[in-house]
Amino acid sequence: MRPFDDKRVLVGVSGGIAAYKTAELVRQLLQAGSDVQVILTSSGARFVGPTTFEGLTGRPVLQSLWDGSLQHIDLGRWADAIVVAPATANLLAKLAAGIADDLLTTTLLAAPRRALLAPAMNVRMFEHPATQANLETLRDYGHELVGPAFGELAEGEEGWGRMVEPDVIFAYVGRALEGESSWRDKRVVVTSGPTWEPVDSVRFIGNRSSGRMGHAIAAAAWRRGADVVLITGPSHVPAPPEIADVRTVETAEQMGAALNEALTDASAVFMAAAVADFKPAAPQEGKIRRASGLESIAVEPCPDLLATAGRVAPDDCLLVAFAVELGEAGVDSARRKLEEKGAHLIVLNDPSEPGAGFEVETNRVTIIDKSGAAETLPQMLKAEVADEILDRAERLLPGD
Repeated sequence: MRPFDDKRVLVGVSGGIAAYKTAELVRQLLQAGSDVQVILTSSGARFVGPTTFEGLTGRPVLQSLWDGSLQHIDLGRWADAIVVAPATANLLAKLAAGIADDLLTTTLLAAPRRALLAPAMNVRMFEHPATQANLETLRDYGHELVGPAFGELAEGEEGWGRMVEPDVIFAYVGRALEGESSWRDKRVVVTSGPTWEPVDSVRFIGNRSSGRMGHAIAAAAWRRGADVVLITGPSHVPAPPEIADVRTVETAEQMGAALNEALTDASAVFMAAAVADFKPAAPQEGKIRRASGLESIAVEPCPDLLATAGRVAPDDCLLVAFAVELGEAGVDSARRKLEEKGAHLIVLNDPSEPGAGFEVETNRVTIIDKSGAAETLPQMLKAEVADEILDRAERLLPGD
């Protein structure tokens, strides 16, 4: 899985109760295709033993600085990315002060690249001026802090200091491995999921979109360094936890309002949401009863959000449209939509094909550019489709 395939990740584990979560992080990294080496401090081993990590990685866990080798030098050079999870207050203080008294701190100081640090500690330890000063020093050194999160802590208190979840750390490792990208610091807006248009206070007109494709595009853009705004309709699929700016809406009108607000200074917009074409003209208050004898529902068009995006977005904003069409006529219909809406690319889905479209983890899409050229991708995971779409869109970014 891009960008983890065949990449070497060094995972440091220091002595906090959150160390048990690091096993899940290691599992995710391995599943994505990375080669993982774990360094475990003596305190960390009190929470999770080396056997756990050795069973996952198939590698001996490294613990001792005194084995007669220069492994602290070699490990820093070996790693494509370094992450410490959990990073305790003690570990952070030593790293900020340049103290190298065990294998992990020595490796961190000797490494040619900076580390991702996932702090985990009691809220009062986190808020202490010494810890805050250490965190600022580590930022100045170029290390990236992932968290901490606000929540329930091991001692039963609530506050800042909880280690972020493994899937968030995993996403940050992916971002570190991605390297330089034309998407870095670009503002990217992604619409995702369905819209629900109310018939009454209980029922609505909707569709089967899960939001997986749009969410995957948002995650892929974020991983490449973009500043992402995700506007999502109602979806049972959680938004990528690493994306801070997630705006949840319900109707096409609400999505349009959120889109208008988000498009300021946007470099690209991906219109992946399955927006309703029609909505009830007069939604009823309360619940329409069967006895009312309702025979039909008058509808009216929903706002054309793709046209809105083309009109509101900055002149140099890259516009990527999406279309759902059935059968062989879909490509011609998508070409017309591309031309009529002024989009730069359009991504065509045919949900009648097995393993494509709604409510599945995979997709098979056709990408059409302004020349009319159509490229049909093989069926793959939606996360992989997102990378393929981003690759093609990147070539069209202004200045590239």
